[in-house]
Amino acid sequence: MILLQLFWNFLVIGAVSFGGGYGMISLVRETVLGHGWLTESEFLSFIAVSESTPGPLAVNMATFIGASQAGLAGSFAATVGVVLPSFVIILLIAAALHSLMKYAGVNAFLAGVRPCVVAMILATACTMGLSTLGGFTTVSGGFAPDARALAVFALLGILHFAYKKKTQKAPSPIGMILLSAVLGAVLWSI
Repeated sequence: MILLQLFWNFLVIGAVSFGGGYGMISLVRETVLGHGWLTESEFLSFIAVSESTPGPLAVNMATFIGASQAGLAGSFAATVGVVLPSFVIILLIAAALHSLMKYAGVNAFLAGVRPCVVAMILATACTMGLSTLGGFTTVSGGFAPDARALAVFALLGILHFAYKKKTQKAPSPIGMILLSAVLGAVLWSI
């Protein structure tokens, strides 16, 4: 039963999400927390691991969440579910791409979807930021800031802006992720 649930939920997420893995985070969060598959803290850890490992964010999240619930079969079910809609849609679009882009309706649809994707990404970032940095898990929950998380966030922000000012380009995301992993290992082992 869990395999079917994983497949179906990630199939729906893959079918209705626009904007790639970042656009899916809010839907995955809602689904995972709603089913009780992970806690908020575990979900945030899964995002960190998914970001830190090679491959698309959505595929990594589906694979890790599926594995946590039903092992190898769960990871396979969730991964196939999240990838299948995109695979089918891309095949269809690739077959008719040139003829579709000349229609104003297609361009209008895409122009309308873009702000929604940005809003979903910003809402998820705000929710995750409040939870990780401020300790807010519910609206009625109290404020319990995590000094170590705030220190890592501030240090990475300062480093980002200093590097960008000096070199005129942003630091490597991979380098920032590795640095944050090292900082986390050091600060949370104290």
